[in-house]
Amino acid sequence: MNKLKVIGITSINTIMLLVFGVYFIESYGIFIFIFLPFLMGFLPSFLILRLGEKIRKRSLFFLSLKVLGVIILGILIFKIEGLICILMTLPLILICQWIGVSVAIMVINKTTIKSINGILIILGFIFCGFDYANKNTNIKLTPVTTSVIVNAPIEDIWNEVIAFGTIPEPTELLFKTGISYPINANIEGNGVGAVRYCNFTTGSFIEPITVWEKPHKLAFSVTSQPTPMHEMNPFWEIQPPHLNGYFLSKKGEFNLEAIGKNKTKLSGTTWYTLNIKPVIYWEIWTNYILHRIHERVLNHIKQKTENSTTYSKK
Repeated sequence: MNKLKVIGITSINTIMLLVFGVYFIESYGIFIFIFLPFLMGFLPSFLILRLGEKIRKRSLFFLSLKVLGVIILGILIFKIEGLICILMTLPLILICQWIGVSVAIMVINKTTIKSINGILIILGFIFCGFDYANKNTNIKLTPVTTSVIVNAPIEDIWNEVIAFGTIPEPTELLFKTGISYPINANIEGNGVGAVRYCNFTTGSFIEPITVWEKPHKLAFSVTSQPTPMHEMNPFWEIQPPHLNGYFLSKKGEFNLEAIGKNKTKLSGTTWYTLNIKPVIYWEIWTNYILHRIHERVLNHIKQKTENSTTYSKK
């Protein structure tokens, strides 16, 4: 069996299993992000090594990278996923591939081919079953808080917090990848029960006010939200399932604390749920993105307030 055939077998099976996980199991979990990358490393290495060929571990890993390249191309062509989310997943994929290659080397002379096939099938069913059974359970509410210091009295900041004007176009690379970012905010009404609209590049967050403690605290729930990003795909315009419902912003708040006569600590917090596993990995990306979104809003409020008051110049 030559390497080209091994790449083809692994790629076709992995893409079929990926489609099964995304569209039939309807879960972005350990089956997709742990088992399939492991398979991409294990299967081509095992198929080559069982023929008795002497190949170094590094060469086997490079072979698995070729498999990954073919799979990524297939994912893009068949509109399964976009380029940015693939890049975000890449560190986890590479680690699992390396483990897959290592395991293939360890078991090749100790386990029969029949039992290996059986183990892989059993593991696939276990991971699928686990993801299916837990796809809507154990979803925790996670807070992310970001703070800035504003050189202005607390009273001068409040109006910018409840509704702010258009923020200049971002310069950060993150927001040029298709990830949604805030543009401006407006509010209808006054006090608890008013409705705030935080407008992003993909649509508006609708935020009924739940706490109005002028000028110290503004809190709101989120009753509607847009998709978190425009997926980049060099071939098609796509809308993968994970853009709808897998990340949900549940509520948020701004807190203003006077720490001096003309100095205020301004904090923004978002509480969200994430239905993508392993959560410990995807929270890293989600928290990072939310901090950058918070910074965009808070720094705009800071700049606007400081530029419009004489206190910051003293």
